[in-house]
Amino acid sequence: MRLSTVILPVRRWHDGGRAEWVRAEQLGFHAAYTYDHLSWRTFRDGPWFGAVPTLTAAAAATDRLRLGTLVTSPNFRHPVTLAKDLISLDDVSDGRIVLGIGAGGVGFDATALGQEPWSPRERADRFAEFTALLDRLLTEGDVSQEGTYYSAVEARNIPGCVQRPRLPFAVAATGPRGLRLAARYGQAWVTTGDPKLFESGTPEESREALRRQADALATACAEIGREPAGIEKILLTGFTPDRTRPLESVDAFVDFAGRHRELGFTELVIHAPIPDSDFAVDPDVFERIATEGLAQLGD
Repeated sequence: MRLSTVILPVRRWHDGGRAEWVRAEQLGFHAAYTYDHLSWRTFRDGPWFGAVPTLTAAAAATDRLRLGTLVTSPNFRHPVTLAKDLISLDDVSDGRIVLGIGAGGVGFDATALGQEPWSPRERADRFAEFTALLDRLLTEGDVSQEGTYYSAVEARNIPGCVQRPRLPFAVAATGPRGLRLAARYGQAWVTTGDPKLFESGTPEESREALRRQADALATACAEIGREPAGIEKILLTGFTPDRTRPLESVDAFVDFAGRHRELGFTELVIHAPIPDSDFAVDPDVFERIATEGLAQLGD
């Protein structure tokens, strides 16, 4: 099992921002991700910087740490321009970029460009078309395609990604259509658990829901003849009924990680501390988890 972190883009680069990414590498995290939003929830009225420039700067400030988004969505992105940004990021980082990608939701991102919020069906339709076109754009040098929502006309992406055949996709999904996309296009699958259990569910119910999601992914893989063991399984923590409890101590984290490793998860992602927020965990405990947590599991 691997341990990674999410660094929310809320600090100016020269006032603590850079130091967080450098420290993540020093602590030995497998990857450091950031959210690709225009703003997000309780942070909407405060600082929030763009994911692509932040990751570019992080790539220049680190050497080994894998970097990526959790997650990018079609809410305000277009596959043609996103592909160019990703190829550039993969080049600057010398092949350390992972694209976390999801369908998006109904928050501020969904209306910031002046559009009406999409229905769940349209979001799913757009996500499928977005992902398929992005896959082509990142693997072919010259792409023309006319779609219902997204088109490309002689879109050139030369020389392509450093990682071949393209940088990996970590597809966020919980429902049948999204899991089929993860099975077809994903090198990894991302989940936050069952959102219906966040407020009133129990940890046991959450783990059972995660088990069902993993089983559904395996079924989607079987439908196309793919081995599900070839897909990394990532749990973005902080959104299950446990909330921040796994980060209260090293022992609590080891218990949490062990139970989710039994479900087949290969990577856990924990949020870097942010004071006076939902992610206000003890920085010392956070660093001890990074350096000691998985070691106690034998990883």
